[in-house]
Amino acid sequence: MNLAGKTAFITGAGKNIGRAIALNLASAGANTVLNGGTDQEACDGVAAEIIALGVDTLVLMGDVGSSENITAMANQALDRFGTIDILVNNAAIRPSKPFLEMTDQDWHRVVDVNLNGAFYTTRAFVKGMVERGWGRIINLTGMNAIHGYKGRAPVSAAKHGLWELTKALGKEFGADGVTANAISPGPIDTVGDQAQREHLLSMVPRVPVGRLGTPEEIAALTSFLCSDGGAYVNGQMINCNGGAET
Repeated sequence: MNLAGKTAFITGAGKNIGRAIALNLASAGANTVLNGGTDQEACDGVAAEIIALGVDTLVLMGDVGSSENITAMANQALDRFGTIDILVNNAAIRPSKPFLEMTDQDWHRVVDVNLNGAFYTTRAFVKGMVERGWGRIINLTGMNAIHGYKGRAPVSAAKHGLWELTKALGKEFGADGVTANAISPGPIDTVGDQAQREHLLSMVPRVPVGRLGTPEEIAALTSFLCSDGGAYVNGQMINCNGGAET
């Protein structure tokens, strides 16, 4: 796979799946724009790894749930690289709270980051993709897009909405050479607190392959969808979950 000359914009790129995707795309020759919300040090660390691969990178910190922030970051990215050819909407928050205790702010904060952020980034970059006749949009959904989870009503609603947005984008822009697909990871071996770790391990018995997935496996699928070999995959949500029931 050769992505030399392409530039990717990846949200939530400082660790875990976002980091793995950024490194995989960079290893294929793509320049990268790394977005993070709060952990500048983590994003700078990924940037150093990417520079070591011989491609260019830019770190842009900002809240993807803010239209104004996305506009500012998009302008900086386009000023630096001229084009964004690959968009990976990975940033997400997954708070848990009983529905009857949920405030308007609780609800809208999740929807802003997990769904509206993808609208803002796509709006910022898809016109250029259409003009060049080539583009890839990858949205990370997850099992929340398929199942409703206790305490995570806004997460499930937003992630399911992201799936539907993906299908709509695929239909609207596919004829222009721009594909849109979603990846739904199963339980992935990611860095987190002890409670998160225990939750992930508790899901292993539901996974037929008998283990957690890795961020690198999600990254490999992302890169395939961005490659010429993945050009006929459009408007789909691909489950990468070790065979767990969906």
